[in-house]
Amino acid sequence: MLAGMAAVGWSPASAWRGGAAQQPSADGLIAYFAANAPQLLRPAGGILRYPSISPSLPKARYSTQLWDWDTLWTARGLFRCAALGGDRDFHGKVCEHVRGSLLNFLEHQSEDGRLPILISVDSPDVFGSTKKDRANHANQCKPVMAQLALLLADELGDAAWLAPHFDGLVRFHDSWIRTNQTGIGLLVWGDDVAIGDDNDPTTFGRPFFSSANLMLNCLYYRDLLAGAELAKRLNRGQEASRYSALAASLKTAIQTRCWDPRDRFYYSVDVQCVDRRAELIPDVPRGMAMSWQSLPLRIQMFTGFLPMWCGVATKEQAEDLVRLHYRNDLTFHAAAGVRSLSAQETMYSLEFSSNPSNWLGPTWIIVNYLVWRGLKDYGFHDDAAEMAAKTVKLLSADLAGNGSLNEYYHPDTCKPLSHKGFMDWNLLVLEMMERDGG
Repeated sequence: MLAGMAAVGWSPASAWRGGAAQQPSADGLIAYFAANAPQLLRPAGGILRYPSISPSLPKARYSTQLWDWDTLWTARGLFRCAALGGDRDFHGKVCEHVRGSLLNFLEHQSEDGRLPILISVDSPDVFGSTKKDRANHANQCKPVMAQLALLLADELGDAAWLAPHFDGLVRFHDSWIRTNQTGIGLLVWGDDVAIGDDNDPTTFGRPFFSSANLMLNCLYYRDLLAGAELAKRLNRGQEASRYSALAASLKTAIQTRCWDPRDRFYYSVDVQCVDRRAELIPDVPRGMAMSWQSLPLRIQMFTGFLPMWCGVATKEQAEDLVRLHYRNDLTFHAAAGVRSLSAQETMYSLEFSSNPSNWLGPTWIIVNYLVWRGLKDYGFHDDAAEMAAKTVKLLSADLAGNGSLNEYYHPDTCKPLSHKGFMDWNLLVLEMMERDGG
């Protein structure tokens, strides 16, 4: 793999501010991933009738499970691993397991299009997302399946394999619109179960269908764009046009409803704004109309940067996000990368938690990656290079000290906080090892 990286012109000295001094750290991570990544390619077994991708090493936590968005990020990392090593055989195996992961999800799709969040070797739907007898607020698979399918189509150079399954993706997206889209165009979570950033205060513990979570809407926006591209490649012009129109509408809703011009930050919003005067004071004459349909939840989560990741933010908004928030040591900027929650929020906490996992400040590699991607795409190359350097340093120190990687980290001391043996999106650090930050 090291030889492969040299062949494609990768150079740590030009990749980040740490320069050549960080090459041993990067090389150690690369060697670790090269040795262990194949163990994430799980053979078919039990409920998982197709080969699939595990988020963790064998016998570690999550190793017998197939998660929704984890599969997308792990797949990206595995493809990067294969590309840097120039290993066509491994690349072919990753393609097989990515396809199998998608088919495992689609095999358990409900009649109304819903997909499970989590499948394990002994359960087709761990959270009951697709069951008819489940309360109608239950969450389902995060909107990442079109992105996963497009990733595979790009790696194969062909989308024809998806043709028999594309209608399943359309039904999946339609199920989100039917049950979770609000009158202002944003999607809401039904409840707070398995939302990805588990204890995000803008969703965790809040009423059913009240949280138009920013991460959910950014994921859905990217999935709509992926759906449009897949439809185009499959010569399904009507679906391509519809997907593009849906994406444009959602982009407008995110910019209109979630951007706060006072704080210069993107927020999740509360959509539980109902005029109840007719019910509560029926005999009192009503005056002004209730003119708002949502309220910003002014809690500064890392999700505020995701409109940069998905391309929704304007250039001016991105400049404010980076200048006022990303670079601020009192809020998000940390030794380990990005805090998942601003250190100035009252609920900021670095405790270990397994259920829900803790997104109230600890640094997660997926957070670093998503912010890095936004920095890179909007031309903040020095900031992206710094983020890459911090992430390499963080993971290499964990590997050197503990012999494997963990799920999340203390943002200031960089000490691991949970789940030794976790791989998953930690692989994305390989994508961050790029020349000149981009």
